[in-house]
This record gives sequence, structure tokens and C-alpha cells, in this order.
Amino acid sequence: MTRHVRTVAPWWLPVPAVVGGLFVVVPVLAMVGRVDWSSFVALVTAPASLTALALSVGTAAAATGIAFVVGFPLAVVFSRVRSRWVGVARAVVLLPLVLPPVVGGLALLAAFGRLGPVGGFLADHGVRIAFTTTAVVMAQTFVAMPFLVSAIEGSLRTGGDRLERVAATLGAGPTRVLCTVTVPRALPGIASGLVLCFARALGEFGATLTFAGSLQGVTRTLPLEIYLQREVDPDTAVALALVLVVVAVAVIGLTSVRTGARTAAP
Repeated sequence: MTRHVRTVAPWWLPVPAVVGGLFVVVPVLAMVGRVDWSSFVALVTAPASLTALALSVGTAAAATGIAFVVGFPLAVVFSRVRSRWVGVARAVVLLPLVLPPVVGGLALLAAFGRLGPVGGFLADHGVRIAFTTTAVVMAQTFVAMPFLVSAIEGSLRTGGDRLERVAATLGAGPTRVLCTVTVPRALPGIASGLVLCFARALGEFGATLTFAGSLQGVTRTLPLEIYLQREVDPDTAVALALVLVVVAVAVIGLTSVRTGARTAAP
């Protein structure tokens, strides 16, 4: 008869855990306390606010889609290919995780701005990227894609490649193995990566401001609108900040519930 031993956390562990939780919760609650609820609806439904929110959600969704299209293959390569050059490539791809967003914006501007090698070539053919909505999506993709790559790569590494090798020995081609074995096993990581990517893109500020500017209706996302309103109308800034928090919590909470239900399913 096998005896199941229950693992008990050390008695002192909840203390720093509570402190860490309060460090996040207290500022958010303090912000909620500063909201002028009598004019909250009017503030968040102002035309400029709704335009910025719609632009943020739309560009964040586009950035998440692009990040998945190019980021999933990167995650598969990083988790399955054994080469020192893959390690170098991984370090480069994940560089935006540690770069200040403003630096990322400057890098994008240097490459895709009017004077940059790519941007200059496109400008000669009548295509402008910097300070457009496209620039917003590119800036969000640049800073958010590493979160998606890391989450999917971690999921793939945890699962290992034994089943993939078994499928290959049974005659399945690489593409079939990818679609029928690799992707289904990586679904929890893919879901987490998409959520992290979308949330990061939704809150992007520095790279967007540097590379895309702040043109109302074109590049002024909700974080930029909050920053501008902070100087002229603090009540509006706090109300919009709360909207951004609610949207982010809803996205993360919904995905966490679905992921938990899928994990608990037999």
C-alpha cells in the first residue's frame, strides 16, 4: 500500500507571500479610492477615452496575433534545436525583456524611421511606418513577443520531446508531429503566452511614444491618453487607469479559469 505524504509549506512562507500580495493590491485599492465615481461614466465614455481604448485593444490584438505567428516557431526552435547559435538567437529575441521600452522604441525608429535602412527604402517607395498605427502595432509586438516565446518555450521544455520522437518513429512527418503532438501538448503554454503578450501590449507606453508618437485617433493608445490626462485632468487619468486595470484583470482571469478547468479535466 502506497502512502501519500502531504507536502506542507514552511510556517513562515505565508508572511513574505502576504507582503508581496499587498505590495500589488494596496496601490490598486488606493487608486480605486481616488476615483470620482460621480463622474466616472462620463470620464471614461468621453470620445477621446473611447477612441484611445478601442485603439489600444485593436492594436494589442493585432500585435498578439503577429507575435504568435512568428513567436511560436521561435519557441519550438529554442526548445528543440541543440546548438550554441540557437542560444545566441534566444538571447537576442528575449532582449526586449530587459531593455527599457524607450530604448526599444529608439531601436525601431533607427531601423524603420524615415532615415533608417528599412524605413528609408520604404519611404522611397511611398510607404511610411513611423508615427502611424502600424508603428504602434510594431512597438507592441517588439516588447510583448518575448513574453509569448518564453511561456511557450517553457511549456515545451517541461513536456519534453519523447512523444514527438515516438510519433516520428511510427512514420509521422515533422509537420504532422508538430500539428498533432507538439501543439496540443503546448496549449497551456500557448494560452498563457497569448495572455501575457496581449496584456503587455495593452499596457505598452515607452516604445509606442518613441516610435509612434501620440496622435489622437492614430497612435494615442490608452496608456498615452492616461499620461497626457495626468497633467491636465487627474480625475480622468485615474478613471482611465482603472479601466485599463479592469480590462487586464478580466483577460488574465478569464484565461486562468479556462486553463485551470482544462488542467483539472480527466
